[in-house]
Amino acid sequence: MPYVHDINPVALDLGFLQVHWYGVSYLVTFFVGLALGLWRARNQPWRGWTKEQVWDMLTYVIIGTLIGGRMGYVFFYQFGEFLDNPLYLFNFFAGGMSFHGGFIGVSVALILYARRTGKSYWQVADFIAPLAPIGFAAVRTGNFINGELWGRATDVPWAMIFPHAPDDLARHPSQLYQAAGEGLALFILLWWFSHKPRPRFAVTGFFLAGYAIFRSIAEFFREPDAHIGYLAGEWLTMGILLSLPMLILGIIFLVMAYRLQIDDRVDPAAVAAESTDSKPAGLGGQKNKAKSKSKSSKKRRR
Repeated sequence: MPYVHDINPVALDLGFLQVHWYGVSYLVTFFVGLALGLWRARNQPWRGWTKEQVWDMLTYVIIGTLIGGRMGYVFFYQFGEFLDNPLYLFNFFAGGMSFHGGFIGVSVALILYARRTGKSYWQVADFIAPLAPIGFAAVRTGNFINGELWGRATDVPWAMIFPHAPDDLARHPSQLYQAAGEGLALFILLWWFSHKPRPRFAVTGFFLAGYAIFRSIAEFFREPDAHIGYLAGEWLTMGILLSLPMLILGIIFLVMAYRLQIDDRVDPAAVAAESTDSKPAGLGGQKNKAKSKSKSSKKRRR
């Protein structure tokens, strides 16, 4: 007899306020990402990050995730609903977030953050990429607790029945597959890969290609959205289609990284001296740093 999914999606019910596990999963995502970022800033000074910069970046990431995730869900998966009612875009309480939309939103937010801090976009992207997958694991676990985004019908021993599905068929718990693949497995691989200095573009490229591969594999076990279905044959889903550009870009960035061999490490002493709103000096950019110091000293003399 297959297990019938019967998990309460409410983590805490105060009567006047309900806290859902799905919301908790986003809190876990942000705070675990923050903790990992602070650890990197403290223990790997050659990255050129201070704890203040990590905290500031979190604000940009949260805003980019929420706005991009919602817009992606509406435009990629519910565009008909949007055409009927444009205000549906702003109905966050109706639920619905898209990873690919969130990825675009965070990318735009990181561009703005990089411009404000004087870092290159790639220094920021390569720093944050390894922090993300553990959040994917948390959010996919939240999807599982909600009993949504279920898998395809199957007879494997661990199959389960999801009451919200349109039938009583036993299905793959594909949310957990995604949590294990694009979440935990990608986190372990990316953390290992980025633990030592890599050339510019390499970590971001590894992240993009790795996510696209794990997501595409999971799509073969996940039931496609009912109102979209398969885009071609019995295999091409919207998730695979949106992951394809990520795979291509990831491969391109990896090739660029090891052909160009741009070193983004910084001088730890410079980072310690510029612990507030600084522009880290790259190993190849000491001349710019010297000019900056010269100008500032002239201003003081005036």
